[in-house]
Amino acid sequence: MDRLALSLRAALILLAVSACGPVAAQPADERVAEHARLREALTAGRLEEAAAHAATVVSLTEARFGAASRELVNPLTNAGTVAFRRGDLAAAEAAYKRAVTLIDGKVAGADRDLMRPLTGLGETWLAAGRPADAVVALKRAVDLSRNLDGLYNIAQLDIVDPLIEGYTAIGAVAEADREHQFAFRVAESAYGKEDPRLLDPLDRLARWHESQLRFGTARGLHARALQIAEKGAKTTPVTGVPALRGLSRTWLGEALYGPETPETGTPEMTTGDNELFSNVQGGGRLNPDGERVLRFAVDVLRAAQPVDQATLGETLVQLGDWRLLAGNQGRAEAAYAEAWKALVAAGAGKKGLLEQPRQLFYRPPPSSAARLAPADASQYVARDVELRLRVGRDGKVLDARLPDGTEPDAVQRSVMFAARKARYAPRVEAGVPTETDDLPLRERMLIKAPQQAPPRPRRRGSPRGGSCAARRAAPGRPWPGPA
Repeated sequence: MDRLALSLRAALILLAVSACGPVAAQPADERVAEHARLREALTAGRLEEAAAHAATVVSLTEARFGAASRELVNPLTNAGTVAFRRGDLAAAEAAYKRAVTLIDGKVAGADRDLMRPLTGLGETWLAAGRPADAVVALKRAVDLSRNLDGLYNIAQLDIVDPLIEGYTAIGAVAEADREHQFAFRVAESAYGKEDPRLLDPLDRLARWHESQLRFGTARGLHARALQIAEKGAKTTPVTGVPALRGLSRTWLGEALYGPETPETGTPEMTTGDNELFSNVQGGGRLNPDGERVLRFAVDVLRAAQPVDQATLGETLVQLGDWRLLAGNQGRAEAAYAEAWKALVAAGAGKKGLLEQPRQLFYRPPPSSAARLAPADASQYVARDVELRLRVGRDGKVLDARLPDGTEPDAVQRSVMFAARKARYAPRVEAGVPTETDDLPLRERMLIKAPQQAPPRPRRRGSPRGGSCAARRAAPGRPWPGPA
């Protein structure tokens, strides 16, 4: 997701266009009129104009109350929000940090006014590629929300989402898992166990479990979502389609990576077989129910009026991917052709989903940063390796090249082997799968750093700064004989 494109979550949290302060109700206050212009410009998407209005509100507030006044917090937060939406992350960071500085530590206990600028600062640092800093700010904002509004208040979810994103980016899987689980409990507590509003939280939690290869757990959540969607309906509604697609993904994941283990670890794969599914320990096999539920989802979407062409196209793409991995090339191409038509009908660049090969299966090399977590990271050197692939119309890697070839031989062999076993969905042009050349694949490898040889120990009895012979010759320094 493009961090600079304002999502609904960011709109709810960052768009702090509330009253400017305690005197905002006074009609004569020019700040009120300027604030109204700011809100109008933001609503219309006129970001340059909104930025000018936001700066004016800050200047007027500063002139009236002083540069260190608490009344500046909301105007500065608004200015940061406008800068964030414009993509000016430096200006957004400066505005949010100033707002935080004005009130941080000025009040004993939890300060509600800190939540918005802290959240904005965290979102800005996420967009700037500083997830570790973002986690610190967002965790403070979440803690404030829970302290002030209750442990299970629903409003905190708009802060928890970017916090989870930050945890995931820094590799704090246990913390991200804990927040995912807690966020779902918050939604379940607020909506109830069978409320349709629980469908999105269920899908989000299930996708997280899928990303951690907990396919059995994820399938249970998707099944629960499908039951909620179908409750009281004679036929499956469109709201049940995400659950149907999720069920299919879990069956495909089990075939590719193996079933969920009690430790929820990744099953190791053997390396002596070229078949896609037989290299999973125990032998992987596609469950035909995965294709069946996808076909059913396509029927549900086609029966709805009006037809959601974008979702129909995406579901047909998923069906094509399933058939491709199952070895049904002809039926996969038919699904891709239908998907192309639906995505073109959806407009707004939706067919971009098919304009580049998409990675369907890839097992990183054993020494990649994605799989290797050394206890002493200082003993390893990170090295980015970029390959160029040629992907056939059947999604298989036909060729893999290392353009520079400067990597050690062992690293080259490891990366090339993993790349050649990858599978892709082919690029589709005008509904026809097409071969693609020069597709990049980047892998970060951890290479054992060369160890410095330890200093050679001195020979026993050898004096510092001289040889044994010199010591013998020194006057008054008899050579020690045997004890």
